Amino acid sequence: MADFSLRLIILFVVCVLVAIAVVAGRMLVARRRQQALAAEPLVFTLSDKHEHEHLVRILAFSSEDCRQCHTLQQPALERLLKQSGDKIEVVHIDAVTRHDLTERYKVLTVPTTVVLDTEGNAHAVNYGFANTQKLQEQVNAILGLAIS
Repeated sequence: MADFSLRLIILFVVCVLVAIAVVAGRMLVARRRQQALAAEPLVFTLSDKHEHEHLVRILAFSSEDCRQCHTLQQPALERLLKQSGDKIEVVHIDAVTRHDLTERYKVLTVPTTVVLDTEGNAHAVNYGFANTQKLQEQVNAILGLAIS
């Protein structure tokens, strides 16, 4: 019986430690997301194609060896562009070489997408894969704000 009690106590302690680690991880991600959303607006130089347009821009952070970036995130972004292409621009960023932007937006993992409004302010940060529907909702929220 004592052996069973000891195992039960060890199991309880392990569960508590795992719960603490999960809560701490979520708090870290939430804090990093808040810091990213508070970043200074990103100023883009206008290309000829979009000289007079105000676009919602999505910064798509990836790396050359990121399988999820190429098999999941890229197709989701392509679907989003087909749905609302004239109002959206996707800017692909190599997270390995662009340390300035990965630090500015507190990129924790790839893929990461940052949805910027027409003024360059971050409105959403998605760590990990973000599906087309989620990105479309984030873009629509910005476009709804711009229309009002």
